[in-house]
Amino acid sequence: MLPLHTPRLILRPFRAADAEALAAYRADPEVAKYQSWAPSFTVLDAVVLIADMGHIKLGQPGEWYQVAIEERATGVLVGDCALCVSAADDRQAEIGFTVARPYQGQGFAGEAVGRLLDALFVEFNLHRIQAICDVDNHASAKLLARLGFRREGHMVEHIWFKGRWASEYFFALLRREWAEARAKKQETPP
Repeated sequence: MLPLHTPRLILRPFRAADAEALAAYRADPEVAKYQSWAPSFTVLDAVVLIADMGHIKLGQPGEWYQVAIEERATGVLVGDCALCVSAADDRQAEIGFTVARPYQGQGFAGEAVGRLLDALFVEFNLHRIQAICDVDNHASAKLLARLGFRREGHMVEHIWFKGRWASEYFFALLRREWAEARAKKQETPP
């Protein structure tokens, strides 16, 4: 499945040379704010994460796989997407995404996640993809809605996260919804 290409991006496996850039954006407190890792993320943490990805098969049920997002024009690592096919039902998956702060607000996350969705629904033949975000992460919630995700739930203070009770939105997208949206988009003249 990898690499995947978009007009501006390449989605590919992480390489050892990505460790410094990966650590730099994961150590940014604003980037880490709604993510599972702490802003104390180091280059060694990045080296270990990249090495771990080498032992996981993309789409392996029950295992999170991180996909590097590289800007085609510069070769710079701008972020990553994550996916985990459900161990209970390999027709379902969860996704996540992270973009380094200097590259936020430029449409990179939407472009990357949109391409990942295409691959997951077509090549992996998934039925349903879900995503979860903190209710205060407005940019992620808006992006998921733009991509066609439906907000299915609002869990109020259901998780102890980084020293506070956090609330989260649960989003999902079915393959048929994705296919219908793509068909409409192709019918609409530019």
